Amino acid sequence: MLNKIIIGSRGSKLSLAYANKVKDLISNIDLTAGKKITIKTIKTSGDLFQDKKISEIGGKNLFCKEIEDKLIRKEIDIAVHSLKDMDSIETKGLVIRAYIERNDPRESFVSKKFEKLSELKNGKIGSSSRRRELQLKLINENIKVENIRGNVDTRIKKIEAGEFDGAILALAGLKILNLEKYVKEIFSIKDFIPTAGQGIIAVQCREDDEYTRKILKKVNHSETEVCALAERSFLKTLGGDCNTAVGCSAILKKDSIELNAQLFSDDGQKVFSVMKLGKSNQPQSLGKVAGEEILKKSANNFIKKR
Repeated sequence: MLNKIIIGSRGSKLSLAYANKVKDLISNIDLTAGKKITIKTIKTSGDLFQDKKISEIGGKNLFCKEIEDKLIRKEIDIAVHSLKDMDSIETKGLVIRAYIERNDPRESFVSKKFEKLSELKNGKIGSSSRRRELQLKLINENIKVENIRGNVDTRIKKIEAGEFDGAILALAGLKILNLEKYVKEIFSIKDFIPTAGQGIIAVQCREDDEYTRKILKKVNHSETEVCALAERSFLKTLGGDCNTAVGCSAILKKDSIELNAQLFSDDGQKVFSVMKLGKSNQPQSLGKVAGEEILKKSANNFIKKR
């Protein structure tokens, strides 16, 4: 075994903040004593194509595939991802072995001109997410939503320059990058259900790498894992694709989990919601039950894609 551990990550400020957090955590356990731990930045398809919506260039896993490829080829030992960017179906030969304690999963409104989203009359909001676009219309039907891509700081610069009246951004990233001063409004989970996995750092390794699995087990946050498993099970049951507008968020309450989910019809004209409670030791069962219930509610308005 070599005396180094290589962590693979995207090169954005937020991704590197996540990677460094993982590096700090694994540096403080006995199993890594004497090991040199480094971070290798990797460009992904999602980083390269900044002028189109995510759904137009491949959707889920666009920010993960190249990193996973290097992990499979043993060019890196650990891959760090935002869980929300990952496919709900595990890549063959790889496993998520650690979920880092969840950051704030809520959505936020960032603007230079307005204090609240409801103040916009015919304002232009930046979003590359179909889910956010349709959720925005529920809050303020007069809003015009246009595609905005780029890292968190890039999007804020576009707002500051007046290209957009505002944008909906994940609060977790803004907090980690110390950009909370730009936040005008924070939405509750139930009012603006985020995408599954929002605020969670997922740490992946090769399925047959027992040494790294042991390391990652030491830094896994069990409460976050429970929520992640419920949300991912819901997505897997739903069988959507990159165009599916769906939000899902699980909250752990002592021995139970509350899962809230929202699904828009394929044409975006109807919305279906579900709230389910389940046992904390059966998160995947809860996700499956919630997914099956919302599929039943949506009937022919939503067609499973896989």
